[in-house]
Amino acid sequence: MSKFRIPFMRMEKDEKNKLKLQIFNVIFEANTPYGKLFDVTLLGLILSNVGLVMLESIPTINARYHTTLIILEWILAILFTIEYALRIYCVKNSWRYIFSFYGVIDLLCIIPFYLGLVFPGAKSLSNIKILRLLRVFRIFNLTQFTRGRNVLILGLRQSRDKIVVFLSFVILIVVVIGSIMYVIEGDHPESGFTSIPVSIYWAIVTLTTVGYGDVTPVTSLGQALSSLVMIVGYGIIAVPTGIVSMEMNKAARADVPTNTDVCHHCGDDYHMDGAKFCKTCGNILNP
Repeated sequence: MSKFRIPFMRMEKDEKNKLKLQIFNVIFEANTPYGKLFDVTLLGLILSNVGLVMLESIPTINARYHTTLIILEWILAILFTIEYALRIYCVKNSWRYIFSFYGVIDLLCIIPFYLGLVFPGAKSLSNIKILRLLRVFRIFNLTQFTRGRNVLILGLRQSRDKIVVFLSFVILIVVVIGSIMYVIEGDHPESGFTSIPVSIYWAIVTLTTVGYGDVTPVTSLGQALSSLVMIVGYGIIAVPTGIVSMEMNKAARADVPTNTDVCHHCGDDYHMDGAKFCKTCGNILNP
């Protein structure tokens, strides 16, 4: 009997792995007809759920169609829960997916509904589902869309260190300017500079040329410093734009991948065109 049991168990395991792979190809891959259909359907459900939450916040509509809205919300919540469970089931490394960017977003999209059963106010957080629309870049598998996304990601990644240094310098500037302005305007309560943190807030608002006007200098020296900060602000705003633009131009000239392949084992993407193996774990792509 054992002679037949081992092949049967092996066959059963192969069938289970085949089922997982089929589910994976539908849910994670965007370059197959069923994958595209799944993603388009998912986006439609996400938009429907966001619309339901918005309608439920309108008192007149909620009072008239409350039962219908609740039923539809339950149906969508169950569908999203099943979808999340299938994602965990079909990937080789479940924990990697759970703590990935999209995995965290998928989980955050489900939690508010169940929290709303205990804390009614938490249901409004269901609008976080709109973040799942970021998956739209994988749907149509169009080269111009995918390449544009990858150029943007690569440009932001390459300019990260420069942006951090620049922002650190800006923080230093607003702290110094805010402190100086507090010394200048601190003796005039009507100006609104009641503390150094408030003065730093004013420096940030002025340097970014937002100008709410809730805190304004009243002395001549303070107004002169404000004018200088506003002029400097125009130059500072252009710096991060130039940094990112330069890196994006470099990325546009580089060999940027345009495929949507997702590794079945680790869930990583952004593989080079024509790659047969995952750059992270080394397993074969599209087994």
